[in-house]
Amino acid sequence: MKSLKSTSKIKKIVLEYSFYYEIWKKYRKLKIKRKLTHQQKKEIQGFYRRVIGRRVPLIWHKFLYSRTGNYSPYYIPVGVYRSEMIGRMNNFPFKDAYADKNVAEALFPDVIQPKTFVKNINHHFYADGQAISREEAIARCQNLDDAILKPSLLTRGEGVMRVRVQDGVTNCKGKRIEQLFDEYERDFILQEAVRQHERMKALNPASVNTIRLLTYRHDMDVRLLYAVIRIGRAGQVIDNESAGGISTLINPDGTLGRYAFGAPGHDRVEQTDSGITLDGYAIPSFNEVVETAKRLHLRLPHFNIAAWDFAVGEQGEPVFIEWNADPDLSQSAFGPAFGENPEAFLKEIYQNRNTRHSYW
Repeated sequence: MKSLKSTSKIKKIVLEYSFYYEIWKKYRKLKIKRKLTHQQKKEIQGFYRRVIGRRVPLIWHKFLYSRTGNYSPYYIPVGVYRSEMIGRMNNFPFKDAYADKNVAEALFPDVIQPKTFVKNINHHFYADGQAISREEAIARCQNLDDAILKPSLLTRGEGVMRVRVQDGVTNCKGKRIEQLFDEYERDFILQEAVRQHERMKALNPASVNTIRLLTYRHDMDVRLLYAVIRIGRAGQVIDNESAGGISTLINPDGTLGRYAFGAPGHDRVEQTDSGITLDGYAIPSFNEVVETAKRLHLRLPHFNIAAWDFAVGEQGEPVFIEWNADPDLSQSAFGPAFGENPEAFLKEIYQNRNTRHSYW
């Protein structure tokens, strides 16, 4: 037992250090680097000693302060969040099975989702809830006007591809659809591209621009921690910041904030590449999207924190894209992920066991 605990502790330290190294590299790319004052450092460390019992690396606070110009002691260090906090909120051994994009239709059958052409789960093909052969899967995809092909177990936009198929030949360097299936190999999903509301499409016509919500469940109450919108750049299919997109906060009234942030080292922007001014731009059906996410979160008993990606359809209907059991924190766009007074919230979290020990 001691050996297992020691191994878990080592893995936690390695994980936290890996995120420390990543944020340090991002910090170096910033054009403006702001220093924390002695009083600010004292305030940050005093807060974290009270709530988690130890000091934290200050690089995340330095990065976010430098990037946004806004100081807060309540920024969440991502290394601590990843290695300690999220494992106390979510039951990690259940994560991969629940968050598989291929099971979303079974988990949330009553919410609007993109039409699915085929799924691949552990090398097996499925369509319309039934197992099918590889040959039938290929036959079903001979002619597709506009589809999205993506891995079902990965996040952050990895492997997402927009696909058109005519007589079995795709727009992807002339490869046949079966060649794409071979390249993805296993665990992927092919869906119809969302036809989005004109106000969402105007932000960047090439990508499905999604609303990202972070929700937290406490008993029967689901609270919205924050909302941001992710917008693709000109000609880009993916809206994730990690894949080149930009993001900005969504205010409680459904309007956008003034600035959007992209990759570190890039200037914050006030307009999209399509010329839309962000500040005050109204997002359609925002309240409906939030209420839908809250309702769905109650169906996830093993996960107290969850991220939700929704598009808005042509008629203003919320369209579920995916959910994430191990979400990133959009603190550049929004601010401190758990708000400006998170002490009671974090103390409650730290009463729970860290399930990453079981996951490892």
